[in-house]
Amino acid sequence: MAEPTTPLTAPPGRIGTPAPSQRIRFVPQRIVLPGGADAAVLPATTVDGRLQVPTARHVGWWDGGAQAGDPFGSVVLAGHVDSKSEGLGFFARLLEVRRGEVVVLRGSGHTASYRVVSIASVRKDALATKSGAFDQTVGHRLVLITCTGAYDASRGGYEDNLVVTAVPIGLAR
Repeated sequence: MAEPTTPLTAPPGRIGTPAPSQRIRFVPQRIVLPGGADAAVLPATTVDGRLQVPTARHVGWWDGGAQAGDPFGSVVLAGHVDSKSEGLGFFARLLEVRRGEVVVLRGSGHTASYRVVSIASVRKDALATKSGAFDQTVGHRLVLITCTGAYDASRGGYEDNLVVTAVPIGLAR
């Protein structure tokens, strides 16, 4: 009669970083700013080289950019600081955001958190060409854009854009 054998056990597996194909990625549907204020995020397209930002109460997600949770590229959200017909816009709150604060994106039952690392004022004519705000070749980040600076009534807008850049805190879940 044969002796009973002890079953072999495999060594415990290591837990590593998920491959980009296993990451959770989603189109942002809501944004939560530091302090808890939140707003709907709507898709925003580019027409004739200009991002079509929704009404002052909403925020637009540039549909040519990254999604929340992507392994690389900029998730670009833009919103109005104010509007003649609607008053203060949701992104007027960006004027109070500080480095180190956390911004949260939500959508399709998922969440992605980002820590603010830079806040810069950029001339409107340099936003698309020199600021790098729309860069899709960088590591994953969140870029929030609104207007700032002096208002020029003759041109019907502000002279500058406020660009808030944030990096992910872990992976989207």
